[in-house]
Parts: sequence; C-alpha cells; structure tokens
Amino acid sequence: MRFGIYLPTTGDLSDVATLAAFARLAEDAGWNGCFIWDHMLAWHEPSLPVADTTVALTSAVAMTDRIVIGSVVTPLARRRPWKVARELASLDQLSDGRMILGIGLGGGSSEWDEFGEEPSPVTRAAMLDEALDVVTGLWAGGEFSHQGAHYRVDGASFIPLPIQRPRLPIWVCGSWPTKAPFRRAARWDGVWPQLREPGPYDISVEQLGAIVAFVREHRTTNAPFDVVHTNGNPTVDLAADSRLVEQYAAVGATWWVEEIYPWRFGYQNRGPWPLQEMADRIAAGPPRP
Repeated sequence: MRFGIYLPTTGDLSDVATLAAFARLAEDAGWNGCFIWDHMLAWHEPSLPVADTTVALTSAVAMTDRIVIGSVVTPLARRRPWKVARELASLDQLSDGRMILGIGLGGGSSEWDEFGEEPSPVTRAAMLDEALDVVTGLWAGGEFSHQGAHYRVDGASFIPLPIQRPRLPIWVCGSWPTKAPFRRAARWDGVWPQLREPGPYDISVEQLGAIVAFVREHRTTNAPFDVVHTNGNPTVDLAADSRLVEQYAAVGATWWVEEIYPWRFGYQNRGPWPLQEMADRIAAGPPRP
C-alpha cells in the first residue's frame, strides 16, 4: 500500500506557493504521492479563486524530489489532447518520471456551460476515449497521425518524450455503480473510484472489493494496476485508519489517499481556511499498519 494526499486548487490553496509547500511537507512526512484537483471554477463556492492545474503541478514538482505527483481528475473533453500530452511530457522530464495522469468524464454542467463546452455526457465520453488515443499516440514516439470524429493529427512527432515508458500511468476516475468508467479503467493503469450516493468517497471495503472484481473481469493484461481508496473521514484517527488500511489492501487497494480538504477541519464556507490544521494532518504522516 502506498499513501497520498489530495489537495484542492481553490480558496487558500489557489496560492500555488502554499500548495507546493504542502506537497513538500507531504514528502518530508513520508507520504508517497500528492494529487490535486483540475478545475476552471470553484464549483463548490463560485466566489473562490482557482489555481491553474498545470502551473500548480509544476510548482509541486519543483518543490519535491521523490513523491508521485498528479492531477485528479482531468476532464480531457475540455482540454486539447496534444496540449495535455506536451505539458505532461515536460512535467515527467522535470520530475524525473514521477507524474500520473488522472482522467475522467467531468460530471454535471458546471465548468462546461459557462464556457460553451460540450454539453452531452455521451459525446464527452467519446471525446475522452479518442483524446486518450491521441495523448498516448503522441507519447509513443515517432510520427503520429490520427483521423477521428473529434480530433485530427497529421504526422506530428513529439520530442522530448515522457521518461516513463511506454507512457505515464493513466488512472481513470468513475462513479460506482455506473459501469462504463470502470470498463474504461480496465484498459489503462489504475482506477480512482467515487460513489454517486451517499457521498463521493464513502466507499466501503465491500464496495471496493466489488469494483476490483469488476475491473479484473475486463482486464486483458497482467500489467500492474493501481486501485485508489480515498479517505475523507472528518475524524482523524491514525490507529483506526491503519486498521482500515489493512482491510482495503486485502480487497485490492494499492493506494490510500487522504483528502486534505478544509471541510474536514471545520471550515464552513466562509473566512480563511484552517491551513494549520491541514498542515498538521499532513505532517502526522500516513496511517501505516
């Protein structure tokens, strides 16, 4: 089991220097990864500032030496795939091969309607799958061409390539029990599950076991595959969490990721964020068994 933290890019963590300092604190405290949001707007509180995800990733990479860094979740349907491929190839070079790309559909209409983006989830899903083909095709090296319903590439060659070969690990996020995202995840390198109800990260051991079994049924390779469990419990109890870690590991989880969200630490959508309490949780380290 590896351990990570999950940070917003809104509010007081829209300050990229503060976010990067949290990433460094995580590395010093023994965490294995730092993952951040990818949003254009603060969907949870529209008046809040928002950091650019690529700039935030770059700052986190520059402040760390060891931990894995990634975005979760990047809705590829609202990004140009060649731009994503270029940014992450450069970041993988800068980080000496520590990047992960977390992708998903991007639920609802927030951050889509405001900018005239594609409104149909069905079309977004098709764009996502095609964009993944483009991104990985460009990362493969050599001359790449693609003629699809949504994207066209005519003989492009990308240099430098990512350090990680054959590509950066691609983790797919989806809301269980909807099956399509988990069939998609089976084709790639990892899965980051959420729940539609009652809350996005209240996944039980039994539910995660069912997710792992479903993904395994649809895998066509024995290549390594990551399964992320996200812990957002507002009660921080390292001893209790360490026992849970063992239970989630037993059903196939390979990552335990802690939400370092202000709401876990008393924030009520007004005033400054409880940054000290958030930092204290990071500094306490992972709940290792």
